[in-house]
Amino acid sequence: MRFIDLSQPLYDGAPNCPAHPTPRSERTADHDGAGWRMEVLTLASHTGSHLDAPLHKIKGGRSISEIPLESFFGPAWIVDLRPLAPDTLIDRHHLEERLPDLRPDQIVLLCTGWGDLRERSDLWLRHSPALNPSGARWLVERGIRGVGIDHYSIGGAGEPNNSETHTALLGSGVWVAEELRFPPEAFDLPQPVPFMALPINLRDHSGAFCRPVLMVS
Repeated sequence: MRFIDLSQPLYDGAPNCPAHPTPRSERTADHDGAGWRMEVLTLASHTGSHLDAPLHKIKGGRSISEIPLESFFGPAWIVDLRPLAPDTLIDRHHLEERLPDLRPDQIVLLCTGWGDLRERSDLWLRHSPALNPSGARWLVERGIRGVGIDHYSIGGAGEPNNSETHTALLGSGVWVAEELRFPPEAFDLPQPVPFMALPINLRDHSGAFCRPVLMVS
């Protein structure tokens, strides 16, 4: 078994949602003097590659620790939408033509190409492509278990699109994986491909960091 890593690295000052604090990694001990090395991290739970649980948007929704781990593993379709222009909204028509064989309980991973752009710029922070509510509802109607995208927000930065898209997905119990990155080899695999993104065990949280991978035998 081989893993293809779809995660984005976390580091001091890493690009992230501008509504959240800038990630900080402070080295509080080092080998010289302390004899150990340790870092203290300060960052939102929705930073870097992470999962959104329903509680992120839905009052009374399930937290990340209430979702069975088995839910975060399954067959995934990679939807190659590259290249997408800034502010493009992905709707049901983009998805219908690319997912003719989508089945209930499967996972959909949206590749916009913006995972490769990741930078602290106005373009990346506020003008990414995004899934719109129409596309989100189409996926919900197909009975998917989860959806991912290669940006920090599946609904983008603009309102009301961001809120409505998250509500459509999370309100239907569909988890969301954000901040993915697709290496070139990911597009050469037969689909659907086994995908796994296990969340850190953050009790009662609205989301958690994860390590998303494709599994190749």
